[in-house]
Amino acid sequence: MKIKNAEFIISAVGPDQYPEDGLPEIALAGRSNVGKSSLINRLIMRKNLARTSSQPGKTQQLNYYRINIDKELYFVDVPGYGFAKVSKTQRAAWGRMIEAYIQNREPLKLIMQVIDLRHAPSKDDVMMYDWLTHFDLPVCIVATKADKLPRSQWPKHLKQVKTTLGIKPNTPIVMFSSETGMGREELWDIIAQNAFPEMDADIEEDNNSSET
Repeated sequence: MKIKNAEFIISAVGPDQYPEDGLPEIALAGRSNVGKSSLINRLIMRKNLARTSSQPGKTQQLNYYRINIDKELYFVDVPGYGFAKVSKTQRAAWGRMIEAYIQNREPLKLIMQVIDLRHAPSKDDVMMYDWLTHFDLPVCIVATKADKLPRSQWPKHLKQVKTTLGIKPNTPIVMFSSETGMGREELWDIIAQNAFPEMDADIEEDNNSSET
């Protein structure tokens, strides 16, 4: 996937700050410090557009990044969940913001739930996946940090993720590495299918025409 341009747009805390151009939005959800910023940077082949932090819980808004790949879309980095040092009041406020965004945002086309492949999904991960699928929202599981494990252990850890989350048959899961780029093209295919379904329809129509 060739990235023509990528830029940070806004850190939004409510609907009045969301972009109004109607471009497709791809949200990234995951535990604090799971590597969402590194995932964004690898997807767009930039080193520091999405700022990474050694301090979990730093992201407190919906961070919008506009990406141009022939067509345009947004990546939306949502506050990480499950960080104990954040106050209960702050966690509750983030929870309401995320819930309102995910349930009500019409341009939202896909939620990428980011999981650390090295460890079994946490209770927060399971709750998030159950919540997303309960509302029939489009989800893709991204099992990142695959490079930190020997290749021989990938099947075992992938099975652990699928079993713990109770992955449904229609939920794609992609093993990913921000270090090596593993899974990047596969993930971009899933993003494009959800953000621009008309492109798939055009391709299918062209294929059908060539067969007749």
